[in-house]
Amino acid sequence: MRKSFRNIIGFAVLLLVQNLMIINAADWTDAAHNPFPTKIPDHVILTWSDNPVNTQSVTWRTDTSIKQSWAEIAEAEASPNFTYYSKGINAVTESFVVENYSANYHSATFDGLKANTLYAYRVGSEENWSEWFQFRTASEKPQPFTFIYLGDGQNALLSLWSRAIRAAYGTAPDSRFIIHGGDLVSNADSYTQWSKWFKAAGWINAMVPSIPVVGNHEYYHKLSEKRQITPYWFPQFTLPENGIIKLTESNYFIDFQGVRVIVLNSNELIGDQAKWIEKISENNSNRWTVVSFHHPIYSGARGRDQEEIRRSWQPLFRKYAVDLVLNGHDHTYARGGNIDAEDGIVYVVSVSGPKQYDLTDDRWMTRSAENTQLYHVIRVEEDVLNFKSYTVTGELYDEFDIQKNPSGPNIIIDKQNEDLPERTFKNTPGKPQK
Repeated sequence: MRKSFRNIIGFAVLLLVQNLMIINAADWTDAAHNPFPTKIPDHVILTWSDNPVNTQSVTWRTDTSIKQSWAEIAEAEASPNFTYYSKGINAVTESFVVENYSANYHSATFDGLKANTLYAYRVGSEENWSEWFQFRTASEKPQPFTFIYLGDGQNALLSLWSRAIRAAYGTAPDSRFIIHGGDLVSNADSYTQWSKWFKAAGWINAMVPSIPVVGNHEYYHKLSEKRQITPYWFPQFTLPENGIIKLTESNYFIDFQGVRVIVLNSNELIGDQAKWIEKISENNSNRWTVVSFHHPIYSGARGRDQEEIRRSWQPLFRKYAVDLVLNGHDHTYARGGNIDAEDGIVYVVSVSGPKQYDLTDDRWMTRSAENTQLYHVIRVEEDVLNFKSYTVTGELYDEFDIQKNPSGPNIIIDKQNEDLPERTFKNTPGKPQK
């Protein structure tokens, strides 16, 4: 028991020292900005709370003087006269007050939309409107499409994480959504950090729908109160309520053009979610299944192991032929398959922000990286899912295909460039060699 306790303390000290070294070696000072709302809508973000074929949800923020707000929508047209044909809907307004921060959050869900159609929309009130943004609804039938995955942002959101989301959009501007793998911010009770997250993403949030995952840093951190999801989560994101009631809007699924995206909350109620996975997977008619949650099945960082999650969920991933599992938490890059069986599932652990850990010595991964900010572009085309990992400087760092096999498990085709050395702390700047 004493040895175990010493190991835990030693690991905590190691992480603290590592991160102090990183902070000292890099300028993590975010640019100055005003974190408080005004009458003009900001923090505009697209999400889904229902079927992506014929609905689209949008959420935004104003100061508390704006008591009523609206959203307007029209089919997009090359002529600016499309605005004459727009239709408006009333927004749901929620007042939010925490300590010295107050805002009104507004949300609206456009429904009755046409499938695979480009729409333009804006949000606001009276004389205070956003610009017009555009989005495209999903097709009713499976069609090829691209999406983005981003691991933990968490730190230096405006000064350094901004590189990741902007480079990702620059590489794949036709992406249909972005999965954020948890720990979007470091202190989810901080309005300043959320403001930096939204500013870093900017208008990308208003054009490309987000699928956010709850990480451990999205939980309320005040020691005197019960651990729970930060109250900022719910007014900022309008998400499906098709998961477990106790985990509303942090456990859900979305079907998009032949792909089921399952979002799990790996912070609590692991067993309850296992039953829910069974329930929604028995009659899943989608060709592909992608699962995302924060804590990895196989850890990428030294000294970490999520045994309960692996024991509870991995057998179900195998039973229901999940194709791709996307995780964060470990602040490294690690990509590989199951260590005890070739069952066609690929596990990816990644980080998009500047906080970086040492890789585990357990070499379960096919490709890995330390001290590297990354983003990922995934392309789904009928029987092939192509996965590309890029550094934030635009270098293609890793690539593989998952190919459907009618007679057995998926076939994994490794396309990594073997001439490109794996990035480690030893061969990248920012940390003295040991």
